[in-house]
Amino acid sequence: MNIDFFSPVSDSVVTHVMSQASSTLGGNISIHTSENGFPDLSKVKIAILAVSEGRGADQYDCLEGIYNIRKELYQLFSGNWHTKIADLGTIEQGSTIKDTYFAVSSVITSLLKDDIIPIIIGGSQDVTYANYRAYDALEQTVNLVSIDSRFDLGGDNEELLAKSFLGKVIMDEPSNLFNYSNIGYQTYFNSQEEIALLDKLYFDTFRLGEVKNITLVEPILRDADIVSLDIASVRQGDAPGAINASPNGFYGEDMCAIARYSGISDKVTSFGVYEYSSSLDVNNQTARLIAQAIWYFIEGVNHRANDYPYVTKENYERYTVVLDDDDPLNFYKSDKSGRWWMEINLISNNKHKRHALIPCNYRDYEQALNHKIPKRWFKALQKLT
Repeated sequence: MNIDFFSPVSDSVVTHVMSQASSTLGGNISIHTSENGFPDLSKVKIAILAVSEGRGADQYDCLEGIYNIRKELYQLFSGNWHTKIADLGTIEQGSTIKDTYFAVSSVITSLLKDDIIPIIIGGSQDVTYANYRAYDALEQTVNLVSIDSRFDLGGDNEELLAKSFLGKVIMDEPSNLFNYSNIGYQTYFNSQEEIALLDKLYFDTFRLGEVKNITLVEPILRDADIVSLDIASVRQGDAPGAINASPNGFYGEDMCAIARYSGISDKVTSFGVYEYSSSLDVNNQTARLIAQAIWYFIEGVNHRANDYPYVTKENYERYTVVLDDDDPLNFYKSDKSGRWWMEINLISNNKHKRHALIPCNYRDYEQALNHKIPKRWFKALQKLT
């Protein structure tokens, strides 16, 4: 990894960390400082990196927002955690926005190859595209989950921006996207043509009202590789410092639950939070919420059960449902975590073998018992065949 891409964490943040109790998060991680240099990553599991790039959204100077988030995060007390964490510093704006994307992709690729989970503090959400391109070198298909009130598809010939990054993820080559899921979209922010297009592509989209019971999002996040969180998906009353803030959205505690579900997922290998503006914030309220969401993501990583894909199907209880005139549908329940999966039969050499088990919940099993094929199983099958 080219450490020259990074500038150290600001001295003011370091001074703030030093003034806190030793049991806070800031006192228990390795921080890239001007005095101590770049941290040793040999035993690091989670790496925090900030990206001061907002040109994709005609955005503010990101540095103050990054400072606020770090300050709020590092004064929180650590959990009972076993993973080693490092703050790599900040990737600042390149000469062009493409230079920034290159730096972000290069860094994340290096971290992924070393089995280190990056937490990205944005910046505008188009940085998600650079995060996605980092997986090219891994030669695997990718599942992207976006928590966002908007799809950000953009127009056919629109340049890569925060409002069009998803369109570029879907259309640009090489195409490594297996599945895209949106959690919490609001219909009046998205055209009916966009909604129909994503359904035609067999992607998973969930309106804000559909996931009012926040536990329903856990299987969606369990199947993600990349989680991209637009802080504007949180209601303005809880996150006033969001670009494109809206009176409707998730509550702050919902966002923390989403972050924890993301961390618990054995598949999630990168997590990013975007679209924060310190100039719009009130009493650092949004910075505090982002810091707490990151805390919950780290908490989740420390409580991973190492279920699928780390163990074989033989490690699960199998439940078979015989549907009318159809092949049996197999469900698997983990003895470790109590979580459920449903199986899609694939030939052994299929390149999508890692998607053979689709996360689900007990409600999907009950639906199958009532002779109804779960919607997520059907959509996954269409992409696999």
